[in-house]
This record gives sequence, structure tokens and C-alpha cells, in this order.
Amino acid sequence: MNDVAPATENASAIPPEELERLTGDIVAALKTVYDPEIPVDIYELGLIYKLEIEDNRDVTVDMTLTAPGCPVAGEMPGWVENAVGSVPGVGKVKVTMTFDPPWDQSRMSDEARVALDMW
Repeated sequence: MNDVAPATENASAIPPEELERLTGDIVAALKTVYDPEIPVDIYELGLIYKLEIEDNRDVTVDMTLTAPGCPVAGEMPGWVENAVGSVPGVGKVKVTMTFDPPWDQSRMSDEARVALDMW
């Protein structure tokens, strides 16, 4: 579902405790970003497909939207970039939008399902 762990090809040069803190802080920042039409944050909705933290602490986020025609499609990547970029210790942030695979409700966390009453 949405248990996004840092994706690395090789072992990270970042000390494990710092990587864990940084990942937690980035996830917390992602949870401050909401689709204005849905009262659940984008992380719990399962819109974050990948979070990659490089050794230099640059961050890449692959994300999607609930639908390609989402009215905030042009703005949301900027919101995500700003949120992640505000985390202390993060370098440059790159947000990539993808629709492969397409988002569906199975990506939502239990928290999102409860909030939206979608069981």
C-alpha cells in the first residue's frame, strides 16, 4: 500500500538513524499536502509511489493523482516539492508525476478508508 521506504540501488552513505529520521520527516511533510477535493492527505491516499533519498540528501518523489484530469494536477507537484523541501537536511527536491500504474482505491491506507468511509 503506502509504506514508502527510501529506494536505493546500493547501501546508503547516510547513517541509518539519520536516514530513518529524514524519511520520517519527509513522510510527515507529505502528510501536510491534501487534494482540496478529498479530506485525506496524499500519503494516506496512496498517491506517493516512490521516495528516493540520495547520499547528498537530494530527494526524488514519484507520485500520481486520483485521476489524470484532477483540477490541481498542475499545482500539486509544486505543493509536494515545497513540503519536502521544507524538511531540515533535505537537498534538492524533484517531483515526477506518473499515471503508471493508475491509482485506485486499493492504494489507500486504512486511515484514509476510515476518513472517507470507504470499506
